[in-house]
Amino acid sequence: MEPRVVLVVDDDKEIRDAIEIYLKQEGLAVLKAKDGLEALKTLESEEVHLIILDVMMPKLDGIAATFKIREHRNLPILMLSAKSEDSDKILGLHVGADDYLTKPFNPMELIARVKSLLRRYVTFGAYDGKPQTIDLRGLALNREGKEVSVNGETVKLTPIEYKIVELLMIHAGRVFSIQEIYERVWKEPGYNVENTVAVHIRKIREKIEFDPKNPRYLKVVWGIGYKMEK
Repeated sequence: MEPRVVLVVDDDKEIRDAIEIYLKQEGLAVLKAKDGLEALKTLESEEVHLIILDVMMPKLDGIAATFKIREHRNLPILMLSAKSEDSDKILGLHVGADDYLTKPFNPMELIARVKSLLRRYVTFGAYDGKPQTIDLRGLALNREGKEVSVNGETVKLTPIEYKIVELLMIHAGRVFSIQEIYERVWKEPGYNVENTVAVHIRKIREKIEFDPKNPRYLKVVWGIGYKMEK
């Protein structure tokens, strides 16, 4: 199998080169870009399976670049930033990042997160005995094509958003706690993850609901969690 390709985007050459060394030690192929504009150009001509993207960069920063990438691509994005405030993390997740790591980071943690994202998204379509197509009153899930549509119109979801929708649709009617959603989708312990999950739920509703404030499909069960209405 061809090695998975990771695009590393950071305006600091030393950080780009260091991450490249860590990734290549794990058998991954690496492309590099020094800013968001260069990253977008690379994506036009190269096959990429995951992006590691710094927030603070010249020309086009990580937030703006993520927003642009999400207009056309659903590949996983791991965002890096020297900032640790919740507001910065939430903004990154809001525009479409799948995970967030604060600088300075432990190389082993970086590798663990990269592997986790690749494992979730590159091996996405493995058959697991569950239905491959589900339709809930016009909200349709095609697991083989990893697509969601509403009344026949395809909805562009990020990989994390898709996984949340997939989980809830497969188990339509069942209520999942915020912690369980996080642990099943992110594949790691869910501590203090309310904001992270809530941001993704809000974005999903904006995409699949006619009236996000009065959702038809993705319902909140106050004090417990969320469910997909049958």
